[in-house]
Amino acid sequence: MTTIIPFEEGEKNLDWLGLARAFDAGHQLPKAEIEDVFLYRGKDTLLNRSAWIDGLGIAVKAATVFPGNPDKGKPMIGGAVNLFDDGDGSLSAVVDFHLVTKWKTAGDSLCAALKLARPDSRKILIVGAGTVGASLHQAYSAGFPEAEFTVWNRTPDKARAFAEERGIAWAEDLEQAVGAADIVTSATMSTNPLLKGDWFRPGQHIDLIGAYRPDMREADDTAIKRARLFVDSYDITLAHIGELKIPFTNGLITGHDIVADYYAPELFHRRSDEEITLFKNGGGAHLDLMCARYILDAWQAA
Repeated sequence: MTTIIPFEEGEKNLDWLGLARAFDAGHQLPKAEIEDVFLYRGKDTLLNRSAWIDGLGIAVKAATVFPGNPDKGKPMIGGAVNLFDDGDGSLSAVVDFHLVTKWKTAGDSLCAALKLARPDSRKILIVGAGTVGASLHQAYSAGFPEAEFTVWNRTPDKARAFAEERGIAWAEDLEQAVGAADIVTSATMSTNPLLKGDWFRPGQHIDLIGAYRPDMREADDTAIKRARLFVDSYDITLAHIGELKIPFTNGLITGHDIVADYYAPELFHRRSDEEITLFKNGGGAHLDLMCARYILDAWQAA
């Protein structure tokens, strides 16, 4: 029988640190086979992201993007995650698309920060007061329970509302806010870098989430050169996302400048309290699979 897991009921069973452990365990298995397929009709898009991990299973994350829907009072993005059994290929579960996306995205960043940020990090800056920013506040609160949060957004009124809702601080000056933070986690739709490497100071951890297209970046060249670079997946981040693809194509960095992805846990760590670490969250389909499997396991355990 196929299990149907909706958002609100499914989320009640989840734990951010538990998901980070699930990501670690998933990367101990054979490397995932991944494939993305896009179909278009004018401005409308169907995206299928598929992953197969031997020993874990198969996931197909189907997403529709219809930009005209908000004008009709309907959500722009819809979808579902189909999770198939690794042994016989049967459909094990259909998991709410937004549930998997929320937890996969913020959980990916937390998993990296637990390895790369200084354990004594107490000041966390969230850049971007949107839906992902809200998820990052939840995830980082679980991983760094003693931390104080500040949010910055291009629109100050939105930053103020975000902060007041969560009882945190908000900043008007991004440069000052970056300089005061131990961890900077950024989730914007920027194509021109917002974060300047000259603002960074020793010991910081920089977490970049927002860029997902080849033309998108959140941090400038100086930031890329000053930091030790880590990614969740070499294949996705270097080949497809502008954050690292652009400086790579321009010869600013080489593949050797990326220290490790999650498949090299022995290298995925901070060397000293003084170095600047930078993580690019690419959010591949293999992470959707690991997350969906974690959600199903938690659902069945409950």
